[in-house]
Amino acid sequence: MDQNEVSASPVEWTVADGLTPYPDAMAAMQARVAAIRAGTAREWVWLVEHPPLYTAGTSAQPADLVDPGRFPTFEAGRGGQWTYHGPGQRTAYVMLDLMQAHGAVKPRDVRCYVHALEEWLIRALDRFNVKGERRAGRVGIWVVDGTKEAKIGAIGVRVTKWVSWHGVALNVEPVLDHFGGIVPCGVVEHGVTSLAALGRPVTMAEADAALRGAWNEVFG
Repeated sequence: MDQNEVSASPVEWTVADGLTPYPDAMAAMQARVAAIRAGTAREWVWLVEHPPLYTAGTSAQPADLVDPGRFPTFEAGRGGQWTYHGPGQRTAYVMLDLMQAHGAVKPRDVRCYVHALEEWLIRALDRFNVKGERRAGRVGIWVVDGTKEAKIGAIGVRVTKWVSWHGVALNVEPVLDHFGGIVPCGVVEHGVTSLAALGRPVTMAEADAALRGAWNEVFG
Protein backbone atom coordinates (compact mmCIF):
# COMPACT_ATOMS: atom_id res chain seq x y z
CA MET A 1 0.00 0.00 0.00
CA ASP A 2 1.49 3.36 -0.97
CA GLN A 3 1.27 6.57 1.03
CA ASN A 4 -1.63 7.98 -0.99
CA GLU A 5 -3.65 4.83 -0.44
CA VAL A 6 -3.04 5.00 3.30
CA SER A 7 -3.88 8.69 3.64
CA ALA A 8 -7.07 8.30 1.62
CA SER A 9 -8.39 5.42 3.73
CA PRO A 10 -11.03 6.05 6.42
CA VAL A 11 -10.13 6.60 10.03
CA GLU A 12 -9.66 3.29 11.85
CA TRP A 13 -11.67 2.72 15.04
CA THR A 14 -10.61 0.26 17.73
CA VAL A 15 -12.16 -0.58 21.10
CA ALA A 16 -9.63 -1.99 23.55
CA ASP A 17 -10.59 -4.95 25.70
CA GLY A 18 -10.27 -4.68 29.48
CA LEU A 19 -8.17 -2.02 31.17
CA THR A 20 -5.21 -0.64 29.22
CA PRO A 21 -2.07 0.21 31.26
CA TYR A 22 -1.13 3.83 30.67
CA PRO A 23 2.48 3.15 29.56
CA ASP A 24 1.14 0.71 26.95
CA ALA A 25 -1.22 3.39 25.65
CA MET A 26 1.58 5.93 25.40
CA ALA A 27 3.80 3.51 23.50
CA ALA A 28 1.01 2.52 21.10
CA MET A 29 0.12 6.14 20.38
CA GLN A 30 3.72 7.15 19.78
CA ALA A 31 4.20 4.27 17.35
CA ARG A 32 1.00 5.07 15.49
CA VAL A 33 1.78 8.79 15.27
CA ALA A 34 5.13 7.99 13.66
CA ALA A 35 3.48 5.56 11.22
CA ILE A 36 0.79 8.07 10.25
CA ARG A 37 3.42 10.70 9.53
CA ALA A 38 5.43 8.15 7.52
CA GLY A 39 2.31 7.31 5.53
CA THR A 40 2.32 3.66 6.54
CA ALA A 41 -0.76 3.60 8.80
CA ARG A 42 -4.27 4.99 8.81
CA GLU A 43 -5.52 7.65 11.17
CA TRP A 44 -6.85 6.12 14.35
CA VAL A 45 -9.50 6.61 17.02
CA TRP A 46 -8.72 4.25 19.90
CA LEU A 47 -11.29 3.80 22.67
CA VAL A 48 -9.87 2.56 25.97
CA GLU A 49 -10.48 2.31 29.70
CA HIS A 50 -7.56 2.62 32.10
CA PRO A 51 -7.03 1.30 35.61
CA PRO A 52 -7.29 4.13 38.18
CA LEU A 53 -4.46 6.63 37.66
CA TYR A 54 -3.60 10.30 37.46
CA THR A 55 -1.82 11.97 34.55
CA ALA A 56 -0.01 15.29 34.54
CA GLY A 57 -0.17 17.59 31.55
CA THR A 58 2.49 20.14 30.71
CA SER A 59 0.78 22.79 32.90
CA ALA A 60 0.22 20.55 35.94
CA GLN A 61 1.07 22.06 39.31
CA PRO A 62 2.56 19.74 41.96
CA ALA A 63 0.25 21.19 44.61
CA ASP A 64 -2.78 20.07 42.61
CA LEU A 65 -1.85 16.42 43.25
CA VAL A 66 -3.69 16.35 46.56
CA ASP A 67 -3.21 12.65 47.39
CA PRO A 68 0.00 11.50 45.65
CA GLY A 69 -0.07 8.00 47.10
CA ARG A 70 -3.60 7.13 46.08
CA PHE A 71 -3.07 5.97 42.48
CA PRO A 72 -0.10 5.74 40.10
CA THR A 73 0.84 9.01 38.41
CA PHE A 74 2.24 9.55 34.93
CA GLU A 75 3.70 12.41 32.92
CA ALA A 76 1.44 12.60 29.87
CA GLY A 77 3.21 15.21 27.75
CA ARG A 78 -0.13 16.55 26.56
CA GLY A 79 -1.49 20.01 27.17
CA GLY A 80 -3.47 20.73 30.31
CA GLN A 81 -3.08 19.93 33.99
CA TRP A 82 -4.00 16.93 36.19
CA THR A 83 -6.53 14.40 34.93
CA TYR A 84 -7.95 11.20 36.37
CA HIS A 85 -8.50 8.09 34.24
CA GLY A 86 -10.21 4.94 35.44
CA PRO A 87 -12.85 2.27 34.86
CA GLY A 88 -16.19 3.65 33.74
CA GLN A 89 -14.57 6.51 31.89
CA ARG A 90 -14.25 6.29 28.13
CA THR A 91 -10.96 7.70 26.95
CA ALA A 92 -10.81 8.31 23.20
CA TYR A 93 -7.33 8.73 21.79
CA VAL A 94 -7.50 10.54 18.46
CA MET A 95 -4.62 10.36 16.00
CA LEU A 96 -5.23 12.48 12.92
CA ASP A 97 -3.00 14.00 10.27
CA LEU A 98 -3.69 17.67 10.91
CA MET A 99 -1.96 18.67 7.71
CA GLN A 100 -5.21 17.54 6.08
CA ALA A 101 -8.69 18.98 6.53
CA HIS A 102 -11.19 16.93 8.56
CA GLY A 103 -14.72 18.21 8.08
CA ALA A 104 -14.75 21.72 9.50
CA VAL A 105 -11.22 21.36 10.89
CA LYS A 106 -8.84 23.37 8.76
CA PRO A 107 -5.34 22.08 8.03
CA ARG A 108 -2.68 23.03 10.60
CA ASP A 109 -5.18 24.71 12.90
CA VAL A 110 -4.81 23.28 16.40
CA ARG A 111 -7.31 25.70 17.92
CA CYS A 112 -9.92 24.60 15.38
CA TYR A 113 -9.09 20.96 16.12
CA VAL A 114 -9.61 21.40 19.87
CA HIS A 115 -12.91 23.19 19.18
CA ALA A 116 -13.95 20.20 17.06
CA LEU A 117 -13.13 17.77 19.88
CA GLU A 118 -15.35 19.83 22.16
CA GLU A 119 -18.13 19.79 19.58
CA TRP A 120 -17.74 16.03 19.22
CA LEU A 121 -18.36 15.50 22.93
CA ILE A 122 -21.26 17.96 22.96
CA ARG A 123 -22.99 16.15 20.11
CA ALA A 124 -22.37 12.73 21.66
CA LEU A 125 -23.89 13.92 24.96
CA ASP A 126 -26.87 15.33 23.12
CA ARG A 127 -27.79 11.77 22.13
CA PHE A 128 -28.53 11.15 25.82
CA ASN A 129 -30.42 14.43 26.25
CA VAL A 130 -27.51 15.92 28.18
CA LYS A 131 -26.55 19.48 27.33
CA GLY A 132 -22.78 19.78 27.28
CA GLU A 133 -21.37 23.29 27.17
CA ARG A 134 -18.08 25.12 26.77
CA ARG A 135 -16.96 27.61 29.39
CA ALA A 136 -14.61 30.50 28.68
CA GLY A 137 -11.31 30.02 30.45
CA ARG A 138 -12.04 26.40 31.36
CA VAL A 139 -10.99 23.41 29.32
CA GLY A 140 -13.42 20.56 28.80
CA ILE A 141 -17.17 20.09 28.59
CA TRP A 142 -19.47 21.17 31.40
CA VAL A 143 -23.05 20.52 32.42
CA VAL A 144 -25.42 22.15 34.87
CA ASP A 145 -25.88 19.62 37.68
CA GLY A 146 -28.64 20.95 39.90
CA THR A 147 -27.57 24.43 40.94
CA LYS A 148 -23.89 23.79 40.19
CA GLU A 149 -21.72 23.31 37.16
CA ALA A 150 -19.73 20.12 36.83
CA LYS A 151 -17.28 18.75 34.34
CA ILE A 152 -18.30 15.66 32.38
CA GLY A 153 -15.66 15.58 29.64
CA ALA A 154 -11.93 16.33 29.64
CA ILE A 155 -9.78 17.32 26.67
CA GLY A 156 -6.00 17.19 26.38
CA VAL A 157 -4.06 17.05 23.14
CA ARG A 158 -0.55 16.85 21.84
CA VAL A 159 0.55 17.40 18.25
CA THR A 160 3.78 15.88 16.90
CA LYS A 161 4.83 16.74 13.35
CA TRP A 162 1.21 17.77 12.75
CA VAL A 163 -0.20 14.43 13.89
CA SER A 164 -2.52 14.64 16.90
CA TRP A 165 -2.56 12.28 19.83
CA HIS A 166 -4.14 11.99 23.28
CA GLY A 167 -7.75 13.24 23.01
CA VAL A 168 -10.86 13.25 25.20
CA ALA A 169 -12.26 11.48 28.25
CA LEU A 170 -16.00 11.10 28.82
CA ASN A 171 -17.29 10.23 32.29
CA VAL A 172 -19.80 7.45 31.74
CA GLU A 173 -19.90 5.79 35.17
CA PRO A 174 -16.53 6.22 36.93
CA VAL A 175 -16.11 6.34 40.69
CA LEU A 176 -16.36 10.11 41.10
CA ASP A 177 -14.63 9.97 44.48
CA HIS A 178 -11.45 8.99 42.63
CA PHE A 179 -11.19 12.53 41.28
CA GLY A 180 -10.64 13.69 44.86
CA GLY A 181 -6.92 12.94 44.74
CA ILE A 182 -6.30 15.83 42.34
CA VAL A 183 -7.60 19.27 41.48
CA PRO A 184 -8.99 18.29 38.07
CA CYS A 185 -7.57 20.62 35.42
CA GLY A 186 -6.73 23.13 38.13
CA VAL A 187 -10.37 24.09 38.71
CA VAL A 188 -11.27 24.12 42.42
CA GLU A 189 -14.66 25.81 42.42
CA HIS A 190 -16.50 23.26 40.27
CA GLY A 191 -16.89 19.51 40.58
CA VAL A 192 -17.06 16.55 38.24
CA THR A 193 -20.03 14.47 37.19
CA SER A 194 -20.93 11.57 34.92
CA LEU A 195 -23.76 10.31 32.79
CA ALA A 196 -24.69 7.91 35.59
CA ALA A 197 -24.71 10.70 38.19
CA LEU A 198 -27.01 12.69 35.91
CA GLY A 199 -29.48 9.81 35.86
CA ARG A 200 -28.44 8.43 32.48
CA PRO A 201 -27.67 4.70 32.93
CA VAL A 202 -25.58 4.45 29.76
CA THR A 203 -23.46 1.40 28.95
CA MET A 204 -19.96 1.84 27.60
CA ALA A 205 -21.12 0.34 24.30
CA GLU A 206 -23.88 2.95 24.10
CA ALA A 207 -21.38 5.71 24.83
CA ASP A 208 -19.12 4.36 22.09
CA ALA A 209 -22.04 4.33 19.64
CA ALA A 210 -22.80 7.96 20.48
CA LEU A 211 -19.18 8.95 19.91
CA ARG A 212 -19.07 7.06 16.64
CA GLY A 213 -22.37 8.54 15.50
CA ALA A 214 -21.29 12.10 16.26
CA TRP A 215 -17.90 11.74 14.61
CA ASN A 216 -18.88 12.34 11.00
CA GLU A 217 -21.04 15.31 11.99
CA VAL A 218 -17.89 17.08 13.14
CA PHE A 219 -14.91 15.56 11.36
CA GLY A 220 -16.58 14.65 8.07
